[in-house]
Order: sequence, then structure tokens, then C-alpha cells
Amino acid sequence: MKDSRISDCGIVMLETHSGKREGNLTVVQNNGEFPFEIKRTYYLYDVPGGESRGGHSHKALHELIVAASGSFTVTVDDGTEKHTYMLNRPDRGLHIVPGIWRTLDDFSSGAVCLVLASDKYIEADYIRLYEDFMKSKV
Repeated sequence: MKDSRISDCGIVMLETHSGKREGNLTVVQNNGEFPFEIKRTYYLYDVPGGESRGGHSHKALHELIVAASGSFTVTVDDGTEKHTYMLNRPDRGLHIVPGIWRTLDDFSSGAVCLVLASDKYIEADYIRLYEDFMKSKV
């Protein structure tokens, strides 16, 4: 976790099948090609304009964040560098490794943020204060 860098995070292209009449189908499955085994799925929606989500780090959890609908930004921070991704395509997700601070902002109207996680909810895995996050990086 101490050595995690934003360069360890990145966009993952998801398997998508397209048809003129059928529309699109995007598949995410635990088949060895995905960066981690999915053990929990949740989604955020109806986030009021101007509000932020996230604002924490994980000690061990991997996440894949997908804009299932609409758009939003995700800023990742490793304590030294920051990078902001615009997520606006349901066939691409942002893989975030443990030890990275993340915030989600700029939600469009009707945006749905889908999160695929490597483990169930464990409160002890969260670092919720930025000051504590920075201490964990030393």
C-alpha cells in the first residue's frame, strides 16, 4: 500500500458485443483476464450536483469504477501525484489499486457509477481522513 502509485491505476477495456438491432452488451466476469476477483458490486446514483463521493483510500481493496450511465470524474492521488479521469463510457472502467486516495466529482444528471470490488465491505479497510492516508504513505 505504501508503494502504490497512480501509475498502478488505469483504464480497463471491458468485453463488449455490439449489434445494430440488439444494442450493446458489456461483460465483466472472473475469467482470469480481469485484474481481481469480484466479490462485491454496488452503484451510486442521484448524486446531487456539486457533491463529491469517495474521499477515501483502501488498505487492501481493489475497485473497478465504471460510468454505467452518464459521466463523472475520478481523481486518484498517491500522496505525491494526482490524476483525474473522465469516465463516460460503460465499456471502460478505472481500476484503482489499494493505497490510492480517490474522489468522484462532476456527476452528470442521471449518472450511474458502478463499482466492482475485490472484497465485501470491511470498515477497517478504509482510510477516511486524508491526514491518515498521508501518514500511511511514509
